[in-house]
Amino acid sequence: MNYRASIGGTAAVVVAAGKGLRSGQSVPKQFAIWRGKPLVRHSVEALLASGISPVVVVIPDDFRDVAAGALAGLDVKTLAGGDTRQLSVRKGLEALEGTMPTAVLIHDAARPALSTDVIDRLLAALEHQPGVIPVLPVVDSVVHANADIMGSPARREGLRRVQTPQAFRFAEILAAHRAWDGPPDAGDDAQVAQAAGLEIGLVEGDEALSKLTFSSDFEKSGPAFRIGSGYDVHRLAEGEDLWLCGVMIDHDMGLAGHSDADVAIHALVDALLGAIGAGDIGQHFPPSDPQWSGTASDRFLAQAVKLVGEAGYRIGNVDLTIICEAPKIGPHREAMRQRLSELLAVDIGAVSVKATTTEKLGYTGRGEGIAAQAMACLVQY
Repeated sequence: MNYRASIGGTAAVVVAAGKGLRSGQSVPKQFAIWRGKPLVRHSVEALLASGISPVVVVIPDDFRDVAAGALAGLDVKTLAGGDTRQLSVRKGLEALEGTMPTAVLIHDAARPALSTDVIDRLLAALEHQPGVIPVLPVVDSVVHANADIMGSPARREGLRRVQTPQAFRFAEILAAHRAWDGPPDAGDDAQVAQAAGLEIGLVEGDEALSKLTFSSDFEKSGPAFRIGSGYDVHRLAEGEDLWLCGVMIDHDMGLAGHSDADVAIHALVDALLGAIGAGDIGQHFPPSDPQWSGTASDRFLAQAVKLVGEAGYRIGNVDLTIICEAPKIGPHREAMRQRLSELLAVDIGAVSVKATTTEKLGYTGRGEGIAAQAMACLVQY
């Protein structure tokens, strides 16, 4: 059965009823801001974008207003949870009973990086088994422990790390939760299903789908990526060397400036600094400071790359356009890309160098100078 296309389709229950005290946030962690939006909103948006509907979000009863703000504009239903996770899930399932979906995904709000690939793997496997969960292998050595004393080794070959969402045929998992008489707080829904005699299949999980638990998980809570732009221009003058993208080009004129006047690198430095909100090249390397006189611009770029790393980001890709009538950039393009890839410590495939003219218009068209504009995309570590 195709659970996306079947009558009733696939619904979801997102469990967001806990208090998340270990995360050190001023509100339960599911409502704390992570990568620019409330934590719970990430996975709810991912479910809706994947065509999962309806979606029920189980929340703490005393945080209804906070939950409403976190989920504003999304087509979801919220309801107060129970005293335990298992009771919260049961309430969520019972809220879906009137719509009688064919299948249901049960997901923890503390796992925000939910991908369509994981959802597709779960629903495909659900055609053959009544319940399916995403898992990952255990790659570290594992031992039994007695407090802080190491015990005997455990064999990791038969162990798996369990994630959510977990997928079930709706009627079976609802019945399993209603019949549950185990510990007050079941570890997960697969345990509830297994106790009811349901066979649980395994599919590949996703390393990105980790659970956010501690305050350190929220320390780098900015956006997943950032974009910056830069623009610079230098005049052409006789008796100057011509440096572009860290490559010296044989030409009858060069660029004049306080440093080596590499206009392309200057634009790229501004793009990197702009992406992390760190001002511009003039703030970090003022032309009034004699120490930068004649300096190779790769020093400026190295500092910008360092600041990007300290901000918690790495370079995803850069796109640079050089604007001039002469010299021709094409013969030097690959050397420029190679040099920039070295300076940025990225693969050359992440570096684009292009060139254009202004059809003889303006200062670049008259051969008075060279301009450059750059874009940089940064990705969070």
